[in-house]
Amino acid sequence: MGNDLFYFSAGKIASLIRRKELSPVEVVDAFIDRIDERNPSLNAFVYKGFSDARREAISAEQAVSRGKDLGVLHGVPVALKDLFDFKPGWISTLGGIRALKDNIANHYCGFAERIERAGAIILGKTNSPTMGFRGTCDNFLFGPSRNPFNTDKNSGGSSGGSAAAVADGMLPLAEGTDGGGSIRIPSAWCGVYGYKAAFGRIPFIIRPNAFGGTAPFVFEGTITRTVDDAALALNVLSGYDARDPYSIDEKWDFTRELDRSIDGWKIAYSPNFDVFPMDKEIEAIVASAVQSFEEAGARVEEVKLDIHHSQKELSDLWCRLIMPMNVATFESFKRSGIDLLKDHREDFPPEYLRWIDKGYTMTTKDFFGDQEIRSEIYDAIQSILGEYQLLITPTVASMPVDNMSNGNTVGPNEIAGEAVDPLIGWCLTYFLNFTGHPAASIPAGMSADQLPVGMQIIGRRYADQDVLTASRVFESLRPWASNYKLCANRSL
Repeated sequence: MGNDLFYFSAGKIASLIRRKELSPVEVVDAFIDRIDERNPSLNAFVYKGFSDARREAISAEQAVSRGKDLGVLHGVPVALKDLFDFKPGWISTLGGIRALKDNIANHYCGFAERIERAGAIILGKTNSPTMGFRGTCDNFLFGPSRNPFNTDKNSGGSSGGSAAAVADGMLPLAEGTDGGGSIRIPSAWCGVYGYKAAFGRIPFIIRPNAFGGTAPFVFEGTITRTVDDAALALNVLSGYDARDPYSIDEKWDFTRELDRSIDGWKIAYSPNFDVFPMDKEIEAIVASAVQSFEEAGARVEEVKLDIHHSQKELSDLWCRLIMPMNVATFESFKRSGIDLLKDHREDFPPEYLRWIDKGYTMTTKDFFGDQEIRSEIYDAIQSILGEYQLLITPTVASMPVDNMSNGNTVGPNEIAGEAVDPLIGWCLTYFLNFTGHPAASIPAGMSADQLPVGMQIIGRRYADQDVLTASRVFESLRPWASNYKLCANRSL
């Protein structure tokens, strides 16, 4: 099958393995060779678990030959993100923290546990910024992940290594985590499909504080090249888990209704979430793309959300809200004898240190005041989705930025003459971490410079099926698979 294999969907690879037309060992070896060949030019993978993967591939092949029951992703190569994502015995640096370069995890994260149960084989871990605290992908230990459409540009973050690897044909599916857009932002910049489910749909296992992933809502999810693969993975990852107090006790087949019609749906479109300055080319591409839904019989209407706080106030709000989780992480390391902020302060970018220092001084009054502002965004989005079935926006307000050489690539400081926070102020994604609605970034088109542009599709609370259905409709009307030829043919 040659190079075609590397752009097969996860579903197709699993089907060919079940029919004994592909061998798990051959598949894993082929993707390992692909990573060895192409990763040096992208820096997407930062940990290679190839020995473990090859052993698991042999076991997977034996299961096929013996006629055992096979999981829906049996033999499919996937990757974990190097952040709060764990497999026993594997390095976990929490986004390239130099002091943690030899830190070994001794437990599974929920994604790894369920994806392996479905038969997938994890090949390694992908790059992320320090503590995941920015919409770009760079850190002092590993450096930046490069965009496979233009390696001078950044891949986006924080799941930047995963998005770059999937776009470049190193994997059909990779894990992303999303506390402010970390699945959707790099998916927009790398031209792949990033899916963040409704809060509670995919269990999020966190200890010692089981309630820690709620302010803002934090998610595990997937980055794929097709909507079908995202739905298939959601079947695997969703479902009740007693360890997560917010886990939804419902099992659903998300592949079942992908072919539904959206004829008659009312779809809201916001070009800027009321408050974001926008790159004009992104604005034009998404405005054109959203009209595709009218070709399918839906009615698209531009809306205002009546948001009263500025984008700067809201990006600062996100930074404050996520700090308690970060403080808890540092305190956990201190209990184990590692004082990262005292003894390894130079391992953290100055932008991060500014916010973590604030995090240690926040009060209960600050926290509840921030929850009130967060509630404004929740109410605004709920009001729109009370009348419309979906809300569409651009995913981000900026085209990919150039990589820096100092390990500290950030986003733009200004868009359309207006100052923005370079960490996350250009990302129209974190509002959905305030609210918990399901949301996807889908490739909307290509810029004049042949860089991808992402469109964000937002559904009602728990209406994951609506987001996936609309995504599948858009994929059929404006397919993007041919874009990956730009990645496949790039110079190494």
